[in-house]
Amino acid sequence: MRVLGIDPGLTRCGMGVVEGSVGRPLRLVDVNVLRTSAGLPVAERLVTIERGIDAWLDDHAPDAVAVERVFARSDSSTIMGTAQASGIALVAAARRGLPVATYTPSEVKAAVSGSGRAGKAQVGAMVTRILRLDAPPKPADAADALALAVTHVWRGGAQARIEAALVARSGQARPPKGVA
Repeated sequence: MRVLGIDPGLTRCGMGVVEGSVGRPLRLVDVNVLRTSAGLPVAERLVTIERGIDAWLDDHAPDAVAVERVFARSDSSTIMGTAQASGIALVAAARRGLPVATYTPSEVKAAVSGSGRAGKAQVGAMVTRILRLDAPPKPADAADALALAVTHVWRGGAQARIEAALVARSGQARPPKGVA
């Protein structure tokens, strides 16, 4: 399974592609951060993000996309930009018919570190270990995107196996899971 993880943000949008399956070592395919200038109008920034995500979808042909679910913070301007970038990611993946899953930051932290309260450094260290990298991906948005992809391979892959077993057992087709 190849998963594109997206850590949405208006200024920095983390992008990471991971390949693998449940119970097998995962492999880093690519990681980077799409950046937009705060001096540009929001609409232009969103177009830049959309083009960047489209290019990643074209270049890496993922089987699924995992996006961080927007959660409430104290700074409403940050929430708005994150939500807008998240919407762009969801639309870009849906336009291609790709399964899309969303995960909260605490779900991702728990999946990669065992603690939903893990800090950025701990998530980066665990992503480094899980993907057998020489150093943590920088900036944190890149590591977070990879953590999202890892989470989906582990959770989405396990969920797909459960669904396949249920279908085989009952002989009935079930609607696909993973679209949040």
